[in-house]
Amino acid sequence: MANQTDETKPAAAPQAGNGAAPALNVLVQYVKDLSFESPLAPASLRARDKAPNININVNVTANPVAEHEYDVQLTMNAKATDGDQVLFNVELIYGGVFRVAGFPQEHMLPILFIECPRILFPFARQIVADCTRNGGFPPLMIDPIDFAQMFQQRVAQEQAKAQPVGTA
Repeated sequence: MANQTDETKPAAAPQAGNGAAPALNVLVQYVKDLSFESPLAPASLRARDKAPNININVNVTANPVAEHEYDVQLTMNAKATDGDQVLFNVELIYGGVFRVAGFPQEHMLPILFIECPRILFPFARQIVADCTRNGGFPPLMIDPIDFAQMFQQRVAQEQAKAQPVGTA
C-alpha cells in the first residue's frame, strides 16, 4: 500500500466558529400517527379497468425540543379514489429528533426542512407502502421528494405574504 502524502490526505472536517465540527445526528425516529382506511372494502379491492386517482400531500414541520435538538415531523397523506369513491386513505405523521450543532444560524432552516426530512423519507415511504399492501392494494411506492424545492416554495410563499399590498 502506498504512503499518503500531505496532498492526498483527507481534508479535516470544517470547523464552526466555536471550534466544534458541525454535526447532524438522529437521536430517535418514531410513528406519531398512522391511519389507514378502506371504507368500501372488500368491494374496493376488485380489479379495475383503469388506475385509481391518487393524491399525495406532504408537509414538514420542525420544533425545538432542547438546546441543539429538534423534532422534525414529516406528514404524508395519500388518498386513492375511483370517481367519487374513496378506495383508501393513508395518513402518517413520522418524526425524528435530531441533534443539530455547530452549524451557522443561516444553515439551520435548510438543515431542518431539507436534510432532516430527506433522512426520514425512506422510512415513511416504506410505512405507507406496507399499509397499502396490508390493506389489500398494491404497495404505494411514493416517488422521491425534492425537499429543497419544497423549502424554496415555502420561503417564496412566506416572502409574498410579508410584502405589503400594492408593492411589486
